[in-house]
Amino acid sequence: MAVLNDEVPDDDDFDVGRKRGEFDHITPDDVVNDGNPPGWLSEAELSQMRAKVPMPYVMVVPVRTDDQGAVTQVGTLLAASDDGSVNRTIVAGRVLYHETIREAIARSVAHDLGDLALPVIPPSVVPFMVAEFFPTPGVSDYYDPRQHAIALCYVIDMAGDCKPQDETLDIEWAEPNRVLRPDFCEQVPNGCGKIIRAGLVWAGAI
Repeated sequence: MAVLNDEVPDDDDFDVGRKRGEFDHITPDDVVNDGNPPGWLSEAELSQMRAKVPMPYVMVVPVRTDDQGAVTQVGTLLAASDDGSVNRTIVAGRVLYHETIREAIARSVAHDLGDLALPVIPPSVVPFMVAEFFPTPGVSDYYDPRQHAIALCYVIDMAGDCKPQDETLDIEWAEPNRVLRPDFCEQVPNGCGKIIRAGLVWAGAI
């Protein structure tokens, strides 16, 4: 008979020699300080990778739509920067090793907006644009002092309840016309305001 779970095997069990427990080989040293499982990069490893290769990202412009699918509200995140100032931004996250684009979108939304945001990810994950972020100002419209990043950009409808998570201080929803005002876009630095504008054009909101 087969051995179930971790019961003591009999000599005639066909899998008596099999090692028990999928994670028996993992030791506490294999888990990084922030509690992430093996395979994730530590801060030092991530810094080294960022200095050598472009990093793949997904960026999401959160929206709410009416019954006809027209965009009625656009969500921006308020987050504290390293210098202590508060800036507007949008959902963004790296694509992790062995993760699909769809999974990266869902995980990044949950990380910033909570598990109950319920993003409506379309069947096709073709982005409306690709934004190339460089660590050198002026190389492109998109700037990231940490890294060279290639971001796949999406407009995603949020069907659930969005709550600020982690480093997100608040989520502000505004009508598309207000978001497109120059003074509003200036509050979304490093080119992300242009991503919002391009996403609203793509979605037919303007």
